[in-house]
Amino acid sequence: MQRFTSALFLLGLGLLITAIFQHMDFTGTLPIAGDAINAAAAQQTGAANFVTAVVLGYRGFDTLLELTILFTAATAGGLVLGKPRAGAKHDPQAGFILRAGADLFFPLLLVVGLYIIVHGHLTPGGGFQGGVILAVAFFLPLLARPGTPMSHKAVSLIEGLAGASFILIGLLAMFGGEAFLTPMLDKGQPGELLSAGSLPLLYIAVGLKVGSELAGLLAHMAATEASDA
Repeated sequence: MQRFTSALFLLGLGLLITAIFQHMDFTGTLPIAGDAINAAAAQQTGAANFVTAVVLGYRGFDTLLELTILFTAATAGGLVLGKPRAGAKHDPQAGFILRAGADLFFPLLLVVGLYIIVHGHLTPGGGFQGGVILAVAFFLPLLARPGTPMSHKAVSLIEGLAGASFILIGLLAMFGGEAFLTPMLDKGQPGELLSAGSLPLLYIAVGLKVGSELAGLLAHMAATEASDA
């Protein structure tokens, strides 16, 4: 029965995608909204990456809702997994090669994650992608050394401060007479690191929030799995 329902779902999905592509004009010009963003994004937001201009400048409130959904999902996952028992046995530590590799990759992943976050207004990437890499950087050592404690209080503190910072930046724009999350500060020259006003600050908040949420959830999953072993 499960195979039949899966096949039926895939068939329906295939028919839906086929119908959508049949009515799409791939030879036409960009939609009106796309033309308007391409013409005004650099001047209005100062971001060389127009995706960042859309995600944080034009639909920043939607991005805040996406962060809320991620927080809700991570919280629900933690509640479903339950609390690990005290004194639970953990798997033995990995071999020297895996432990050394985890130690080697930690600073590299940390630098790459921060680079992608900080340069999100210049190149493809940003807070969501960089945050995932930061989460992996902190979770990888736990895989090489099962039972290593992670400070959930510190993770929760970073997550809370990052989310509050995102909202605070949006409120500061409102106090200045602009709409919520309107880009502030000096927009600078598009293409330079110090540009796009407050958008890089928003991406830093997004990256820290995503990274702390995912790292905390993965650590909780690892601890719960060990307690059930």
